[in-house]
Amino acid sequence: MPEVAAHRKPPRVDAVVIGRNEGERLQACLLSLKGQVQRVIYVDSGSTDNSVQIARDLGAEVVTLDTDMPFTAARARNAGWGCLSGDGFVQFVDGDCIVDDAWIDTALGFATTHPNAVVICGRRRERFPDASVYNRLCDHEWNTPVGRTKACGGDALIRLPALRTVEGYREDLIAGEEPELCLRLIRAGGEVWRIDADMTRHDAAMTRFSQWWQRCRRGGYAFAEGAALHGREPERHWVLESRRAVLWGAILPLTALVCGLVHPFGFALLLAWPLQIMRLSFRMGPAAAFFNVLGKLPEAQGVLTYHWNRLSRRQATLIEYK
Repeated sequence: MPEVAAHRKPPRVDAVVIGRNEGERLQACLLSLKGQVQRVIYVDSGSTDNSVQIARDLGAEVVTLDTDMPFTAARARNAGWGCLSGDGFVQFVDGDCIVDDAWIDTALGFATTHPNAVVICGRRRERFPDASVYNRLCDHEWNTPVGRTKACGGDALIRLPALRTVEGYREDLIAGEEPELCLRLIRAGGEVWRIDADMTRHDAAMTRFSQWWQRCRRGGYAFAEGAALHGREPERHWVLESRRAVLWGAILPLTALVCGLVHPFGFALLLAWPLQIMRLSFRMGPAAAFFNVLGKLPEAQGVLTYHWNRLSRRQATLIEYK
C-alpha cells in the first residue's frame, strides 16, 4: 500500500488591531476578521468612547496602553504582537479598516511560494472615496505598484520570527514606523511584497482641508525623522522626500518673497508651482498633481517641526488628523 503524504498544517495567523475612539469602525474591523484568524488582540490608545467594550463584546483580547507614556502606533503594535508566540504570522490592522474576506488565505498562499517574503501587503482602498476629494487622494496614494517593494503601510501580514529578529517597531517614532521597520527587515535578509489582491478598506473620514493639511504635515515629520535615523546609510532613507518638501514648501516660497520685495519680478519664481503641477498631471492626473504640489507646504512644516523639536529637545507628540 503506497505511503500517503501527510498534509502540512496551515500556518497560524493572529491579528493585532490598534485604535483610538474608532467606535463603529472598530466593530466593522473586528467582524471582518472573524473566521480568518485564530486570535485577535485589540490595543487601545486611550479611547474615551466605547471602543474597549466593543472589542471585548466581540471576543477580542484587549490591551490598554499606559496613559503616562506617549501614544504611538508603533508602541501599540509592539504591545499587541508581544503577546503572541510561535512561528506563524501576525496580521496588523488599523482599527478604521475592514479586512477583505479572501485576504488572509490569498496572502498565506503567496507566503508559501515565497519563503523570503517577511512582509506581505495588498491593495488598501478607501471605503468612501466619493465622500471628499481628500478621501479620493488617499485611495490614489495607496495604489502603489505590485511586486517587491521597500515598504508597507499599517495593514500588513508579517512573519513573527522576522519581527522578533529586528525587535519590532521603533516606539519613539510618531509616524513612518512601517517603512522604517521594513528597511530593517530587508537588511536582515527579508523581502517586502505588495501582491495584486484586495487587502483592506479604510475609512479616512477626511472631509475638511485642515485634516488633509495635518496628514501631510505628519508625513513631512516622518520624512525628516526617517532621514535623521537612516539618511547617511546606503538606502538614503527618505532623504530625497525631505529635501523635496523643504525645497518646494519652504525655500521656493521664501526665496520668491525675498526677491519679490526687492523687485516685483521676483514673485515670478512662484510660477514653478503651476509648471510642476502641469508636469505631474500627465502621470497622476490634475487633482492629484495639484494637491501633491500644495502638500509640500505642510510637509515642509512637518520637516521643520521635527528639526525644531530636535534642537530644542522637545518631546514629540502625535500629529492626528481625525
